[in-house]
Amino acid sequence: MLDVLIVGGGPIGLATACYAARAGLTVAVAEPRTGPIDKACGEGLMPPAVAALRALGVDPPGRQLRGIRYRDTGHSVDAEFRSGPGRGVRRTTLHEALAKRAESAGVVVLPERVTEFRQSGGCVEASGIAARYLVAADGLHSPVRRACGLDPAPAPARNARYGLRRHFQTAPWTDFVEVYWSDRVAGASGASGATGAAATVASGAFGASEAYVTPVDDGLVGVAILGPPGASFSDRLAAFPELRERLAGAEAGPVRGAGPLRQAVRRRVAPGGRILLVGDASGYVDALTGEGISVGLAQARVLAACLAAGRPGDYERQWRRVSRRSNVLTAALLAARRNPVLGPRVVPAAGALPAVFGGAVRLITG
Repeated sequence: MLDVLIVGGGPIGLATACYAARAGLTVAVAEPRTGPIDKACGEGLMPPAVAALRALGVDPPGRQLRGIRYRDTGHSVDAEFRSGPGRGVRRTTLHEALAKRAESAGVVVLPERVTEFRQSGGCVEASGIAARYLVAADGLHSPVRRACGLDPAPAPARNARYGLRRHFQTAPWTDFVEVYWSDRVAGASGASGATGAAATVASGAFGASEAYVTPVDDGLVGVAILGPPGASFSDRLAAFPELRERLAGAEAGPVRGAGPLRQAVRRRVAPGGRILLVGDASGYVDALTGEGISVGLAQARVLAACLAAGRPGDYERQWRRVSRRSNVLTAALLAARRNPVLGPRVVPAAGALPAVFGGAVRLITG
């Protein structure tokens, strides 16, 4: 019998496997998809994520990031990282690096799609595999979380936000993550061939949104646009005329979408203490601060420590400890963004108070 079966072989699932294996636990990952897995992601690793990956023995190639730059029409303000550089890394590159590390740690990846599981006595059984613990790292819309009844009661979909990401083949023009802010409302002109979550985003009109530009290679930048559902990627990009002009003529890759981003979760440990949630499956506020990987790695580390100590019940408290700062700051920034008075003034205020803006960025990014 395994110690841990992890459902979901994305970066956080693989990182959890690496932490657990390093703690002396026997681990397998159930993941039906083969090869590096791509998804809609800003692809900017904040300094804490770079440090955590390095401590785990993972050092994916990418472009060094010096800080965060906020921009809107007429304003631009920079804040440099003080705790070391960040890194722009393709999602597939990050996944491949973690997969190699997991393999070297003796983690087995099984081509299994876990849809059913059963707790009996001191173990969990899924897809013919028995383990002392099952960890759900299966994303925003976690089937394991839903099956355990850990989703709250359905609530009216208000202020739902989605993300679209596309790569452009052009030389990076900065070593900052550039965040463009727009309050422009645009109409939809169709999904432009997008499918799945990307197609869901491309239905209707949309309002305030942000575009994240991350250099990920010498000739490649990623552009992720966050906002309410509505319109294709091209229509959304039109809300950022300066950025659209800069990208004009660059060859563009496919559009990937994700959302709704906010996922409320009752708790991270299911009744019985044998099934635990990590990463996006454990709850999510928004991608506004770009901390998803940093926080997910911290969750993975404390989860592995709790399981190695035989104290899974401690994980809820540890999860809250490592996630609280990011969740509170993200929620506060998101509330300001949605406020019709404060929202349009975020970037001008950052420019007028650069020391405050720099301190906020350093607080958010560790």
